[in-house]
Amino acid sequence: MREANLYGREGDGTVICHLCPHRCKIRDGKSGICSVRVNREGTLYAESYAKVVAEAVDPIEKKPLNHFLPGTQVYSLGGVGCNFRCRHCQNWRISQVDVKTADYLRVIDPEEGVRRALAHDCSSIAWTYNEPTIWHEYCLDMGIIAKKKGLRTIYVTNGYITGEGLAELSGMLDAFRVDIKAFTDDFYRKVCSARLQPVLDATIIAKEAGMHIEVVNLVIPGLNDSEDEIRAMIKWIYENLGEDTPVHFTRFHPDYNMTDIPATPLASLEKIYRCAKEGGIRYPYIGNVAGHEYTNTYCHNCGSLLIERVGFMDRFVHLDGDECGACGEKIPVFV
Repeated sequence: MREANLYGREGDGTVICHLCPHRCKIRDGKSGICSVRVNREGTLYAESYAKVVAEAVDPIEKKPLNHFLPGTQVYSLGGVGCNFRCRHCQNWRISQVDVKTADYLRVIDPEEGVRRALAHDCSSIAWTYNEPTIWHEYCLDMGIIAKKKGLRTIYVTNGYITGEGLAELSGMLDAFRVDIKAFTDDFYRKVCSARLQPVLDATIIAKEAGMHIEVVNLVIPGLNDSEDEIRAMIKWIYENLGEDTPVHFTRFHPDYNMTDIPATPLASLEKIYRCAKEGGIRYPYIGNVAGHEYTNTYCHNCGSLLIERVGFMDRFVHLDGDECGACGEKIPVFV
């Protein structure tokens, strides 16, 4: 274990964690909602530091990131625990356990993680699979080393992090691939045991800090897919993150404690894609639908096909660096 960053002490031995918006008050011997930040006699420890349950070399498109280092490989690491309790979590076997009950945990220290990323010819490191916010100290330590070695860094995140947490990541973290799971607080409270506004606030802070932003919205039939809600989210993204922000509307598949809801109809995703275009978003995508034309990247100016995607494989057609090879328009892609 390593002493945690960003906490305060109270006189009775209780500590207050300031890493995520839950701001858990944690009594001695207890953990926060994340299950991995533990109070030991008035000191908060990051119990999962360097303890890894999932390790892989992935195509960057799997995160999904379509405008950040397209066509490259990313070294991906995941731990245990989460500060959400999503009823539909597809990674619940690692996100809803703690260090004591998790299987297959192994230690990969920050220096070794960077070495492995370089050995596999990766261009970046992503902390993913579970929520990286609660792995804060480990990600920060590894990220600082990674940047010195020329690697880029990525959070695949639910966005539930405080301004203080983001301030410590500023300068280290390059990409903030954030889920906006719905656009009502009611959904966040009932489905995720969290709140919407802190996610929106954190995403704006990350944008202002210069991080590359891509948004994912998992479309769940009957829960977050009303036209009014979708249009409100699109409007917020357009006004606060900008028209060039890639937005992925992805297909829901039944899992965990939400197996009674069917998969998202393709027609619903296509309609939402069109709504996003009408709302001014230049680069919407649909996800979890392999081979669909709306998984491709098209020039916002002339409509030329820039990147064709089949699964997680890219074929560069008219993308020349960060310009459209057909019309010369600057394309908002980090290469």
